[in-house]
Amino acid sequence: MQNTRLRAGYASGAALSRALTLDDSYVRKFESLERQPPRDFAERCDALMNTGGQLVEAWDDVDWSAAPDHPDWFKFFAGLEARALQVREYSTDRVSGLLQIPAYTRALFRFAKPHDDNEKIERGVAARIGRQARFLVARDGPFLVVVLDEAVIRQRVGGPLVMRDQLQHLLDVPKRYPNIVIQVTPFALGEKTGATGGFTLLELPDGERWAYSESMSRGHAVSDPTTIEKHIRAYDRLRAEALSAQDSARFITSVKRELVNVTPTSPIAVNWRPPRDWKTASYSQGDGGQCIEAAPGSAAVEGVVPVRDSKDRSGPELGFSPDAWSAFVAGIRAGEFGTV
Repeated sequence: MQNTRLRAGYASGAALSRALTLDDSYVRKFESLERQPPRDFAERCDALMNTGGQLVEAWDDVDWSAAPDHPDWFKFFAGLEARALQVREYSTDRVSGLLQIPAYTRALFRFAKPHDDNEKIERGVAARIGRQARFLVARDGPFLVVVLDEAVIRQRVGGPLVMRDQLQHLLDVPKRYPNIVIQVTPFALGEKTGATGGFTLLELPDGERWAYSESMSRGHAVSDPTTIEKHIRAYDRLRAEALSAQDSARFITSVKRELVNVTPTSPIAVNWRPPRDWKTASYSQGDGGQCIEAAPGSAAVEGVVPVRDSKDRSGPELGFSPDAWSAFVAGIRAGEFGTV
């Protein structure tokens, strides 16, 4: 709705409201999801802005009975975000809610709200994922820049499988939506990431600007110009120190490689702990060589034998069942694979 309004030349919701001879707050409340618009409102907007019935079609596609289930303290920010033309965010502990996949969000909610039933959790997941719709559009979506601390990339929220899919989503989104930029601040930056925690900057129509941050159970939104300028300078310095968008994608890909061998049926996906007793093939003569390392002792704990490249000990690890590993070793001893 907001992007259509701007393309039609109405700089604010109030301007469109006046053109429709409605109260100045009418359009704003719809755009911020504070109330459900009647269908004839969409029809009048289509006629006024000559959109060929697009808004009526969009109205018909919305499940208006599924109202967003945001906490009371979050609703004010959600309203601001729903109107924002530009959002710049720095995330230090979790992937931005605007970039989360449902499984990632679900894992967070299940841990944070262990007493909630599945229905309530799913409402919360739907509310968070629903906020993404206006950013994930083919063109003219609000500008979204998200800077993620390296810790966000490495924390395996929901387990290896969920995190693998979440990292892939972070790689896919900027390719599909040019209005979205993702950057990473690596641990190597040290104090250059700043002493502050995560925060969000929003630019709304008519030049309105807000800064937002959260504590454990409440949100803090400020619009004081001096405070906003301070946060903007901090964010600009942060982006200058962060990896470029291209290098950030490479970094995310490198972390994702550690998870590519995880499958739903593998015990490594359920109860993985880094093995401590790696054994190097005797052919390596103790210097790594062109060989592999394995930790067969881990099979007694995790039910899987980890294997890695002796030349790249920080690289990905492959997991094999004990039976498969035993068959492989027996085949080598029997000379079934030949030598190079």
